[in-house]
Amino acid sequence: MPGDLRFTRRALLRGAASTAAVAAIGMPAIVRAQADALRIGHLTPRTGFLGPLGEYAVMAVQLAAEEINAAGGVLGRPVELIIEDSVNPQTASAKAERLVERDKVAAIIGEISSASGLAISQVAQRSRTLFFNTGCNSDALRGADCKRFMFHVEGANSMYVKSVGRALLQNGLVKGKRWYSLTADYAFGHDLLKVAKRFMEQNGGEFAADELVPTDATDFSAYLLKMRQAAPDLVISNLAGNQITNFIKQYAEYGLSFPVAGFGFDTAVAWGAGEGNFLGTWPSLWHHKVDTPASKAFVEAFTKKYGKPPENQAWGDYNALKILARAIAETKSADSPAIVEYLEKGAKFDVMKTREGYFRARDHQLMTELYAITALPPDEVENQWDIFTSSPPVPGPEEPLEAIAPTEEEAACTMPA
Repeated sequence: MPGDLRFTRRALLRGAASTAAVAAIGMPAIVRAQADALRIGHLTPRTGFLGPLGEYAVMAVQLAAEEINAAGGVLGRPVELIIEDSVNPQTASAKAERLVERDKVAAIIGEISSASGLAISQVAQRSRTLFFNTGCNSDALRGADCKRFMFHVEGANSMYVKSVGRALLQNGLVKGKRWYSLTADYAFGHDLLKVAKRFMEQNGGEFAADELVPTDATDFSAYLLKMRQAAPDLVISNLAGNQITNFIKQYAEYGLSFPVAGFGFDTAVAWGAGEGNFLGTWPSLWHHKVDTPASKAFVEAFTKKYGKPPENQAWGDYNALKILARAIAETKSADSPAIVEYLEKGAKFDVMKTREGYFRARDHQLMTELYAITALPPDEVENQWDIFTSSPPVPGPEEPLEAIAPTEEEAACTMPA
């Protein structure tokens, strides 16, 4: 990351304390002690196989904070981000404790690893501190591991599977077909495999093989050779982060021709594979080609600041901070229980799509549209970013947003008091 994008843990975002901007909307000038800032913890992996996604998350949350502060802050208070690398579940838990106990943050935003997300949510629940999950997909976090103080901007695994599953059904790639799946060997992957298997069995498919892949694996040659011998009807990726990038690149190098689809996906990993290597059909929570005014404005601002378009992880962290800021402004309080009550009552938010989103009260999942994207043929790719076409929003305009969300039977949540 360029030097001008690095923030110290106590750095108040530049542009945040513009007296002129604040005075323009009738707020007192922000010339206060640091204790008066609204501190928000941002905790997400910036190293390891999820690191590239974490960097997009950091860039986006910084942009959101700058925009909020340029408009006068929240209730006249500037937003101060305290940004940390979550690293792993143990470190994530320790850093979450420190953010709450020492730094007195109003909320924690972030995470991508479902295992780390669970660790953070336990700290949030004990301390009655809001946690906005922006990258953990596990259905279990919305089910058996749900928490009163955790809200999910990121989509659940069921939402991803049901979204891209519709495309697979339309293309005749489920009923009577043999799937060869590769699954990330950690909490996210195990949960996604469970959801994918349920979808496959409900719709008449079967496994040719299923492989668990270590999260630090970079060489997929052994899997690709077995895949070639198995000759499946469809190759399924339940991988994550850089695993997907490495798999896509090596799949292209081996020249395999089996159809490919994924149930977990981030645009950045496709971009990382390089022009001409991306292939298959994948689910997407959001992408930079979504054609709404708010989406276009976000893409323009992000691209102007960072020299490249945002991807779906950036969308999640940007929207999480904007939602939190609005909730605080409307409740006139940074008190977590008050905000929980406000969100549970169904407040709606512009999340850059054709329909507003809201948090479902029973599991705190953001109800929002997803997309199924399909790689363009290499000869139709014009640049390194615009490498796919997109389905219309899923679910369709005549369906409720909950049509793709986990049902109570799929992910039963007993919300702590």
